[in-house]
Formats: sequence, C-alpha cells, structure tokens
Amino acid sequence: MKFLLIGLGNIGNEYAHTRHNIGFDVVNAFVQKHGGSFRSDRLAYVADVKWKGKIFICICPTTYMNLSGKAVKYWVDKEKIALENTLTIVDDLALPLSRMRLRADGSDAGHNGLRSMQELLGTTAYPRLRFGIGNDYPKGMQADFVLGKWKKEEEPLVLHKIGKSVETIETFATRGITAAMNEINHKDFSL
Repeated sequence: MKFLLIGLGNIGNEYAHTRHNIGFDVVNAFVQKHGGSFRSDRLAYVADVKWKGKIFICICPTTYMNLSGKAVKYWVDKEKIALENTLTIVDDLALPLSRMRLRADGSDAGHNGLRSMQELLGTTAYPRLRFGIGNDYPKGMQADFVLGKWKKEEEPLVLHKIGKSVETIETFATRGITAAMNEINHKDFSL
C-alpha cells in the first residue's frame, strides 16, 4: 500500500520553522523518525519511507505555498496514489495552538496552499491534518503572524504536537482515517 504525505510550506531559510511551514516540519519529523532522507526532485523535496509494509512518498513542494497544487498533482499522478491515501499537513489560523483537526475532505478555508490543491486536483475530497497555530495577532497583521516564527513559550507545545502529528500519520496509515480522527479531533494538547 502506497501513501503520499504532503507538507505545505515555503522554501527558503527565511520561512524555515515559521507557523506557515508547520507542514514541512511535520513531514520532516516523520521522515527522520523512519530513517528517510530528502532529495531534490520534480517540484518538491521528496523522501521515500518504508514502514510496516507500507510505502510513503513524502513531499515538501518547492513551488511556494500558493502553487502547492502543481507539485501535489504531479506526484499523485506519477505515483498513481488514490486521493484517500494522501495526507496533507497544513497550518490553520482558525484552530487554537492547543488543537489539531483531521478531516477526509472540506473547504480550503481561505488557505492558499489548499486552494491551489483544490483547483488542480478538481476536488476537495482529500484528507488533511490541520495544525492549529492560533490567531494571536493585531488587526491587519495576519501575514506577518503566519510567516513569523513561534514564540519561545510556544515551542515546547509545537514540538509535542509535531510528535503527535507523526503518530497521527502512522494511525492514519495503519488503522484508517476514522481511528486517527477519533484520537486527535477533540483533544486539547498541552504540556
């Protein structure tokens, strides 16, 4: 069984480990845990991970967030992976930092990376793990907040949630999306 893990984010050092790049950080943590390594490939950094009889093609698109759909469409088609066997990890302003939400489908909720995917895949029916980043910013400062680094006091919880996200990916792949949703959707994460 083959899966496509998609971490959304922006390439470049100025974006590394920002709130908007949490998708990259989660996919990177999954690849590291399972002994994989990334290579530069078509439209993405790509790692192949084998775990529990399953193959994971892990991508971090190099197209920048707003064109993520180009990379996702290419790799879905190239690897012939059913959309229900994909999992997109994305930041979410509407969820507090203490929450995550896994869904089998849904709207882009104003997220440019998901909008690009929806346009190029022609559907909203693909699983996504929304990583709550909160919305603690002054009016008009959304872009600065999203593209900003985590506050020092947030970092331990972010690391904890990255670990939980990796476990959620594993549950999704071994026990299915319903079991994975039941494990995290109503949980408040704290330290």
